[in-house]
Amino acid sequence: MSLLEKFERYPLTFGATPIEHLPRLSAALGNKVQIYAKRDDCNSGLALGGNKLRKLEYIIPDAIASGADTLVSIGGVQSNHTRMVAAAAAKIGMKCVVVQEKWVPHHDAVYDRVGNILMTRLMGADSRLVDNGFDIGIRRSWEDAIQSVKDAGGKPYAIPAGASVHKFGGLGYVGFAEEVAAQEAELGLTFDYIVVCVVTGSTQAGMIVGFAAQNRANRVIGIDASGTPAQTRAQVRRIVDDTAGLVGLGRSILDDEIVINPDYAYPAYGVPSDATNDAIRLAARTEAMITDPVYEGKSMQGLIDLARKGFFSEGSKILYAHLGGAPAINGYSYYYKDDGADREIVMANVKSPLAKTNSDPYAANYPPMFP
Repeated sequence: MSLLEKFERYPLTFGATPIEHLPRLSAALGNKVQIYAKRDDCNSGLALGGNKLRKLEYIIPDAIASGADTLVSIGGVQSNHTRMVAAAAAKIGMKCVVVQEKWVPHHDAVYDRVGNILMTRLMGADSRLVDNGFDIGIRRSWEDAIQSVKDAGGKPYAIPAGASVHKFGGLGYVGFAEEVAAQEAELGLTFDYIVVCVVTGSTQAGMIVGFAAQNRANRVIGIDASGTPAQTRAQVRRIVDDTAGLVGLGRSILDDEIVINPDYAYPAYGVPSDATNDAIRLAARTEAMITDPVYEGKSMQGLIDLARKGFFSEGSKILYAHLGGAPAINGYSYYYKDDGADREIVMANVKSPLAKTNSDPYAANYPPMFP
């Protein structure tokens, strides 16, 4: 029985997202582990989709029931979340106000005109740039935006950053865990670890609750990209407890079941290191899988480094949760302007692409690209 049966869901996604084997990336890491990706970056036709839509599917019914006419949220300039709130508002016919704070010390000339923020504006959201620094907590600028809608005679519905500390914010990724279990049964395999990026917390927190019901919560490896790991861990802890109570998990989550690795967030939130950029290139050049400098590039960096260090036992099957976010890479063009066919990135042991033949021992486990 699903933990989510009693909750109303507004469909914004295509349904279960595909899981694909990544043979060339696995080969690049010496084939000691086999890497798969669950493609939540391909989960919807709404403005390129992403993980926030899983969360919003359980929040939108409450917004509609409240009688609101305006969704109000907050994020950084290149926020995936505000893009998805704008998309959901357009889909259900509500207005949208989003505060976009300058969370990232990054100064690409077109940073506030391309990628996520471009699409947010294109969908008709009132995008308000605010010169405040990074913080995953409740922000005064967001509270001011909520009040401004009231002052104009509207009825706002408040959605916090990342939808994370919303009462229903963790539900979507409880569903992710249940979806993975069903797909494992279809594929005839079990993933030993799930690797996921964590910043505002509800994506990993929801996974922890969902996988706790399967007695493997500690196999969810959160890669911190916030650069404020103590604050992020405290927020994940809070969301885990609230979500576990909400769904009726029936037990407490232990501290050692919440695994967050803080080693890859440097030098700051939204600023990629050289190692982050090399990870982005490796995923792109082996699997044509695009990751971004803010979130997925850092969780990919963590996955690659942990695999190379032997953190995962040999023979493990690793599921990389691709949460989306690729539009943000457009705001980081300077980092990649010299990349091209003549540039060599070291990719030891990368072999030619593996076809679905008897020579590929994992061929039988390949799912179709789309279910």
